[in-house]
Amino acid sequence: MANKKSNVLTIRVPHDLKDRIEKTAHKQGVSMNQFAIYALAREISELETASFLRDQYGDKTPKEIYQNFDKVMNKVSKKKRKPDWDKLDSQESNL
Repeated sequence: MANKKSNVLTIRVPHDLKDRIEKTAHKQGVSMNQFAIYALAREISELETASFLRDQYGDKTPKEIYQNFDKVMNKVSKKKRKPDWDKLDSQESNL
């Protein structure tokens, strides 16, 4: 389980980046700290996802990936009709 205590991390950033963080945080209606935490967490998630995908699919060609996907999807039964809750109203489908 993650430690719920906050830690202090001091980083040095160029003045122009600090100004951009400040402006973006203001536009988003959050503090610079909240925005910086969000931006760092998002970037780390993207890096972790990219690493996971490289580990899983790095040695496969796109053709192999699609073929494997198709194999899995072909195992899923095909339903003739969507349930009522999964249908769009005719007005909604034109949006």
